[in-house]
Amino acid sequence: MPDLTPEADGFVLHHYAGSPFSQKIRWLMGWHGLHWHSVNVPAIMPKPDVVALTGGYRKTPFLQRGADIWCDSALMAKVLDAHGRADATLFPAATRGQAETLAQWADSSLFWCAIPYAMQPAGIGALLGNPPPEVLKAFAADRAAFTPDMRRPTVADAGAALRTYLARLEQMLSANPGGFLQGSQPCIADLSAAQSVWFVRRAGSPVADVLQPFTLVAAWFDRVAAFGEGQASRLSSADAIAQAHAAAQAGRHVPVRVASGQGLEAGAAVQVCATDYGRDVISGELVGLTDDEIVLAREDERAGRVHVHFPRLGFDVRAAR
Repeated sequence: MPDLTPEADGFVLHHYAGSPFSQKIRWLMGWHGLHWHSVNVPAIMPKPDVVALTGGYRKTPFLQRGADIWCDSALMAKVLDAHGRADATLFPAATRGQAETLAQWADSSLFWCAIPYAMQPAGIGALLGNPPPEVLKAFAADRAAFTPDMRRPTVADAGAALRTYLARLEQMLSANPGGFLQGSQPCIADLSAAQSVWFVRRAGSPVADVLQPFTLVAAWFDRVAAFGEGQASRLSSADAIAQAHAAAQAGRHVPVRVASGQGLEAGAAVQVCATDYGRDVISGELVGLTDDEIVLAREDERAGRVHVHFPRLGFDVRAAR
């Protein structure tokens, strides 16, 4: 990962309290004891201040440092871990491939059975703070537009898959006396898997009762939750945009490059979108492209010239039409 020279503004996490991927990143902040700025973003569209920084990427969370924006929690985790304590990395060299592969499963397969199961009628009220019917309707419409082509499982199917996956986690923990999925030290897979358990727990009884048989999972979850969330200070979205503008005016961006053999040249007009869901197209000038990362430069009248970073896995980049 690139060297991130400390700046006065530090890292800014744009998130909201009930977002599971945000919780994953908050725990990572806690594990490394990081100081960070917290910007609360809306759970549903419209999100004008989000768009000013990301160019149209609407998933939560995203990470900011000055005029650099990182999208997708998989990439954000690597950036923050590289900035954290070297002796506490969540990407241990000896087992990194296994940890990242398990995290990818947790961020997709486990996540997409936990979410529909938790958001059944018996749980959605607790998850959303028991809102009035019109708020529930707006939330449902937003998520339907966000995942238009996704075939959602029934509650019964989601529950069956969730119990199967929880049993697998229970078996992994029983075979490993260290307390975490890869031993005595946590890895990124622990945070990725724990976020789904966290979301189901928030739904309350009777939905969260699905977790009761899995005692090792419960103890493991408590160990992850004990990481805390680091030290956060509140920041308004307007101030975050002002930070981006100031850094852009000074020409401060993380160094990036377009590697050879990637099929696109530096300076090309390109479009990026996610390959799973929330496939909003983000357009800009290609300034970085490797096997691991895509970086677009884009101009915003409020934020200035912002570099928006995406992981290569899970995103499509091609020349603008």
